[in-house]
Amino acid sequence: MLRRTTTSVIFTYLALFSNNSIQTVNAQDATTAAAAATATTSVTKAASKSVLCGLKSSLKNIDYRYFIAGGVCAATSHGITTPIDVVKTKIQAEPEVYNKGVKSAALAILKADGPGVLLGGLGPTVAGYGLEGAMKFGVYEVMKPITKSIIDNQGAAYIVASVVAGAVASLILCPMESARIRIVTDESYADKGLISSLAKISKDDGLLSTFEGVYAMLAKQVPYTLGKQVSFDIIAKMLYKLVANMALKAEDLKWVVSVVAASIASIFACISSQPGDMILTETFKAKSGKGVLEIVGDIYKNKG
Repeated sequence: MLRRTTTSVIFTYLALFSNNSIQTVNAQDATTAAAAATATTSVTKAASKSVLCGLKSSLKNIDYRYFIAGGVCAATSHGITTPIDVVKTKIQAEPEVYNKGVKSAALAILKADGPGVLLGGLGPTVAGYGLEGAMKFGVYEVMKPITKSIIDNQGAAYIVASVVAGAVASLILCPMESARIRIVTDESYADKGLISSLAKISKDDGLLSTFEGVYAMLAKQVPYTLGKQVSFDIIAKMLYKLVANMALKAEDLKWVVSVVAASIASIFACISSQPGDMILTETFKAKSGKGVLEIVGDIYKNKG
């Protein structure tokens, strides 16, 4: 459809150009140009109608289980791993102090601040990633049929859907992540929870300051969503084909396929989002007033 639309548009432009260049145009050329213009309009209207119908259908048939499951799973998984995330964030924020590996950093943090510090930012983590997970998984599933109606290539359609989902999730997560990183890296926030942290940030720097790291958040969440969602779909499809070739019942191995695909997809997601995660920590740990490109330059210059 896109190829036909493009061909018609080019043909119309050529016809119009010829009409301006040549003083005398015969009736047959004029008729051809008019027919091409009509065809272009018809195809464009048909494409727009197809996209609109796809959007209406997707919104009408939204399966809220994707939103609920995504939110519950993300909140649970990120909540459980909060101690690991605290150690990781401190290593990123102070590499000159915690430079002997994860185990050494964890022991040093426990010795200096006690075990309670490992739960720092638990509230923002659970709330933020609960909402983020709901949007990431839900919006992705809603967008897939819409993008497939526009883009013929399934892989490209899934990539576009994941980018949209990652962007929506980033906007929602940004204030929560701002509070979490402040709690972990700034001593003046150490004894605060989600609400009190956001209130202090808003009072000190203004409410919009919680979105200062939105570009850094996009640099983290969009690759993460793309790496997780798209790779999961591709890997799951490959595994189901393998199951079919082995003459096994897909229904009997549904959980196995899902767990294996999710495990592999998580590795891709972590690797693809790690640079953005580093940028995010540097953005929120201190009020430098620098843009994301300046922060990237500082990271490369100071830490390699």
